[in-house]
Amino acid sequence: MQQPTFTLGVEEEYQIVDPQTRALRSHIGRMLEDEAFAALELKPELHQSMVEVGTPVCRTPADVRTELVRLRKAMIDLLAKDGLTIASAGSHPFSHWWDQEITPLERYVGVKQDMGDLAHRLLIFGMHIHVGVEDRELAIDLVNASRYFLPHLLCLSTSSPFWIGRNTGLKSYRSSVFRGFPRTGIPTKMESWGEFEQYIETLVETGSIPNGSKIWWDVRPHYKYPTIEFRICDACTRVDEAVCLAAIVQALAYKLWKLRRDNLSWRDYSSRLIEENKWRAMRFGLSGRLIDFGRRTEQPAPALIRELVEWFLGDVVDELGTRKEVEYVYRILEEGSSADRQLRTYERTGSLEAVVDQLIAETAEGVTGVTEQPADRPAQTEQAGAAVGTGIDGARVAHGRPVPLAVEAATLAAAAAAAPTADGNGRSHPPGPPVAPAPRPDPRPDPDLRPPS
Repeated sequence: MQQPTFTLGVEEEYQIVDPQTRALRSHIGRMLEDEAFAALELKPELHQSMVEVGTPVCRTPADVRTELVRLRKAMIDLLAKDGLTIASAGSHPFSHWWDQEITPLERYVGVKQDMGDLAHRLLIFGMHIHVGVEDRELAIDLVNASRYFLPHLLCLSTSSPFWIGRNTGLKSYRSSVFRGFPRTGIPTKMESWGEFEQYIETLVETGSIPNGSKIWWDVRPHYKYPTIEFRICDACTRVDEAVCLAAIVQALAYKLWKLRRDNLSWRDYSSRLIEENKWRAMRFGLSGRLIDFGRRTEQPAPALIRELVEWFLGDVVDELGTRKEVEYVYRILEEGSSADRQLRTYERTGSLEAVVDQLIAETAEGVTGVTEQPADRPAQTEQAGAAVGTGIDGARVAHGRPVPLAVEAATLAAAAAAAPTADGNGRSHPPGPPVAPAPRPDPRPDPDLRPPS
């Protein structure tokens, strides 16, 4: 079996933010007209307050870091000329989707016509990681096996606890918003590349989609490029977090290939079971518990992530030379994800503007020489004060208009009601207690490793 290249490519979706009001600013049209932005190969998105950038093909996570630093710095420097900046997180803490302008390109106007308010509401920001796997049948095998680990990746990347000025109670509200679109979520197991091609051909021939780019699963074999694409992550705020996730994804693909080469595979679990863990990751992130389906127990999410890194990936990170990038995971486990840090900032300051300040500062960490967050400060202008009300729960006012909390509350309640209960007695699980240091990896064979049937 020929070894894949395991090259990397990372796409990041940034928020375009006014640092004075801390609100989103529709600005992509102006950027596309400016020759200074042309070298960055910017990709417009549905909303004009969002911009996507992508690295070239990278050999290593260190290369990914170099490219992301270059892209973030260029974006920050060029936007500064217009008095704007970027922030990287899965959702904006208070800007409302109905205030955002749709990018006036045919493809996005068509999406708005097809999806209605579901499209306009899609004011969310993600990070997509591509791994080079040239053999299409092998790509299907790796997608099938990697599904199990998607909730672990989501826990580490959660960065969207707020939505139009409210604490949603979820660490990744972006994941909840994206569920409104078709062809999303954890994919079902596929038997072959031919099955995947037939699926796309059927949807294209019936007028459902124009091509495979409209398959928005949490992980997918790319229909056009020789990669598998991990799409589950919220946008990472710190560049170190993005590099760490890319290194983990590369190591995961490499380890799963080695197992397949040695006539082993990771046990397949139904997408229904994996969706249960995804729900827990969305809801509680690193403060919750995930299910170890092999042992049929639930464990603190950080303990299972440590097991993934230390036991499952521990041998291959040295082969790849990526231990430094992968082990940044311990800082994430210690300090929490971006969502955890945002929530702590709000609890400390009572200010969503302070949360935006934090996102702006952390997005620039390691990029522009910023190493510390700015001091907490209240909203400084009348415009900022009018953009968002004072309390995070209850009635809110955004840009002078009441926010329809009933609609958002109903959406959240529906998502919670649709999720399976955490145990057979119908009890829901609060966030887990503080996590003790993980035990040493169990030397016994893992129940999820088995020869392929």
